[in-house]
Amino acid sequence: MKTLYALFLALLTVTASAGDAPYNETADAKADVQQALTQAAAKQTEVIVVFGANWCGDCRMLDTAMKSGTSAPLLAQDFQIVKVNVGRWDKNLDLAKSYGVPLEKGIPAVAILSSSNKVLYVTKEGELANARQMGENGIYDFFKKVTASVKAEK
Repeated sequence: MKTLYALFLALLTVTASAGDAPYNETADAKADVQQALTQAAAKQTEVIVVFGANWCGDCRMLDTAMKSGTSAPLLAQDFQIVKVNVGRWDKNLDLAKSYGVPLEKGIPAVAILSSSNKVLYVTKEGELANARQMGENGIYDFFKKVTASVKAEK
């Protein structure tokens, strides 16, 4: 069973390096978040920071839903989106911690920030860690609910 799991992880790594990797493994995540905050201030929107990894099937599902699913127009209208690679639980952990994102509850995980870098929402209980089971409709419903609560708090 361990060999099958290792083969599966290797296949995901090869697939991720084939150019369709949603998480840039060499990016400066803090600079990317800062750039998104600057753009959000100019557009008067919020920022969604998505913590995940290329080997994570749920992260890939969320990425697809955010780019081309029913959630895409909702998110593109109201948010700047930045994806932060957590590697194999060894990258950008300090950034996740600074926003109160408990990565131990699972990835993908998100923090929604105001353009002034105030935390408006965080997935505290691994709400998106089962994105593959949620499917596009479940992901859409999640973001619709969360964005409504964020807007209500403004």
